[in-house]
Order: sequence, then C-alpha cells, then structure tokens
Amino acid sequence: MSDEPAARTGDDTPPPLKARTGLVVMLAIGAGAVILAIIGIVPRVRARTTLQRNTDALAAPDVLVARPTVGKLLREIVLPGNVRAYTDSPVYARTSGYLKTWTFDIGAHVKKGQRLAVIESPEVDEQLAQARADLETVKANSRYAHTQSARYQGLLDQNAVSKQDTDNFKAQASSTSNQVQSATSNVRRLEQLTSFENVVAPFDGVITARSVDIGTLIDAGAVRELFHLVSQDVLRVYINVPQVYSASAVPGVTAALTLAELPGRSFPGTVVRTARAIDPASRTLLVEVDVDNHAQELLPGAYAQVHLKLSNPRPALIVPVPTLIFRSEGLRVAVVRDGKARLVPVTIGRDDGKTVEVASGLREEDEVVQNPPDSLIDGEAVNIVQPQRAAAASGAGAPRDGGR
Repeated sequence: MSDEPAARTGDDTPPPLKARTGLVVMLAIGAGAVILAIIGIVPRVRARTTLQRNTDALAAPDVLVARPTVGKLLREIVLPGNVRAYTDSPVYARTSGYLKTWTFDIGAHVKKGQRLAVIESPEVDEQLAQARADLETVKANSRYAHTQSARYQGLLDQNAVSKQDTDNFKAQASSTSNQVQSATSNVRRLEQLTSFENVVAPFDGVITARSVDIGTLIDAGAVRELFHLVSQDVLRVYINVPQVYSASAVPGVTAALTLAELPGRSFPGTVVRTARAIDPASRTLLVEVDVDNHAQELLPGAYAQVHLKLSNPRPALIVPVPTLIFRSEGLRVAVVRDGKARLVPVTIGRDDGKTVEVASGLREEDEVVQNPPDSLIDGEAVNIVQPQRAAAASGAGAPRDGGR
C-alpha cells in the first residue's frame, strides 16, 4: 500500500465556516434590498405627502379679511317728529250774549291782553245796574242802623231806654253790615261778567282759527270755541326714542331738525325733558325737543325729521352686512384665527342696510372674512388674500379693451 495520503475530494471547507459565509451573503442581499426599497419608497412617500399638502392648500378657499370698525363716541339717530306750538289754547266766552265785533282774524299776531272781540250782553249790564242800586240801598240802611245803635247806646248810659231795645238796634246794625258785604260781592261778580264781554288774548301768539262772526249767539263756557291761539316763538317737537337708545336721550342732548319742504336747512334744538317711562305698547321713550322759532320759519303741526346726537359710552364694532352668516344655529360671523376659519356667534344692534353694529361676539383685533362662501365650515383652513392681490387677480381675469 502507498504511504501518500489519499487525494481530497469535494469542498474541504469546515462546515461552520461555510454556514457563516452563506449567512453573510444573505444578510448583504437583504440589506441591499432594504436600501433599494428605502431609496424607492421614501421619495414616493415624500412626493405623496407634498401632493397631499399642495392639494389641501389648493382646496382651501381664498378669503379676503378686514378688521371691524370701532363705532363713534357720538352716534346720530334720525327719528320722525311732530312739531307743536309751545302754548296752544282755545279761547272761550265767559259771558253769554251776541258777538258785537271781532278785531283780529287768522294769522294775526296779538299781544297778551289785546281785545279780540266784544260780546254784547244787555241782561248782564242791567243786572249790574240793579246790583249797584241794591248796594246803595243796603249801605243807606246800614248807616241808619249804625246811627240808631249809637243813639240807643248813649240813651242806655242815661237809663233812658231799655237794654233790650239797645241790643236790637245793635244786632240790626251788624246785620246790615253783612248785607253791605254781600251786595258788594254781587256787584263785583257782575262787574267781572261784564268785563268778560271783552274777549282778550291770554298770551302773546298767533290766531290760527276764528269760529264766530258778528251776530253769533254766544253761550258762556266751553261750548263753542271763539278763537284758537298759539305761541310759536319756541316750538315743541315730540319724538319717540327706541328703548335701546333711551338711556342716552337725556335733557341737554343736542338735536337738529330738518324738513322736506326746506331742503338743505337745519334748525338746532335741545332735549329739554322726557317722559321718564317706556311706553309698553311701542317700547319707546317720549322725548321733547325745543326749537327756537323767533324767525317764524317753522309752522306748528308740521312733520319733521329729528337728528338726535347721542353719546355712546361703549362703541360697538361695525362690520358690513355681507359678512353675516345665517345658519340654523343662529347668526354667525367668520373670523380667521391661526389660519383657520372660526364661525363665532354674534349679537347685532343697529342695522342701516349697509353696515351693522355687533354688540357682542367680536374682538377689535379679529380678522373678519368679507363675503364668506356659503360652504365655509368651522375649523376649515383658509388662504388669506391681500386686497392688492385680489384686485390684480380680478384685473387679470377681465378682458382688455381691444384684445383679440
């Protein structure tokens, strides 16, 4: 037999080393596959994320925002007013008779105490003459009774007459004195009635009505108005201020009066008094505004517009009417906060058709969405568009003159 070792056949690598080599190869292949997968997937994920972000940005509506305007410390409200004379009074007769003459007609300016008419009442004149005659008779009887009383008092001191006769004459003198006083009062009463035959103006003013003529039968009392007299140097204008403004409508507040028949003219006035009570039917406060009318340019009974300048201790925020959103849950206004639209509930005040006062719900620094879309929801992301960009975009989209 040969001593040389037998030739080796096949893989003579030890089994453990061979297993480790295969494992390394497999790990290398797996790592390469993972690296290839990461290299291919990460850009796709990044692209998908970028696409989603761009899609969301493009889907977010463009909105134009503006901050609310702070209301003025003085606000003006315009209310209808009824112009009335400062003093308005009918003139009646205080005695009966026939109208003898009248002195002034409608539109005449009269002074206090001026005679307006004369009433002829012969019955009262005769009663006055009779009362005066009765007064003289009573006075004569009274003088005689006092003389007799004094005479008997002297005789009584001489014990020439009885005390009873003296007391009778003294009582008679006292009684006639009372009769004189009664007759004097009756004369004064009839003199007053005869003085009422002259109908005089009770104050300075203008006659606006004359209801009688010469020969008209006149009855004493408030049966038939003879004249109607008004004082219009100062006019009273009555307005009904809504309850929401009643706290500011106090005496001393300035006002201005305008009339349709006097365009461009304004008449200053001042609030002088209020009813100090809200009318439960209309929920308004009756306010009186006095207006100087010495120039006689305004007429009592006219209809006027009263511009009332009221103080506003807590000015409201003012926004355009198109910013309001009407939803089933109530009135809302859209504001942009942290890039998202927020629908905040608001309480509104005065509305003039173009703008509206927001009493509560908004802050002065809020960015209010102008003309919000109907599809806007709370929490939705939005893109704020600057006014310059919005104008440029609208200009770019419009066709140019002469373009082909």
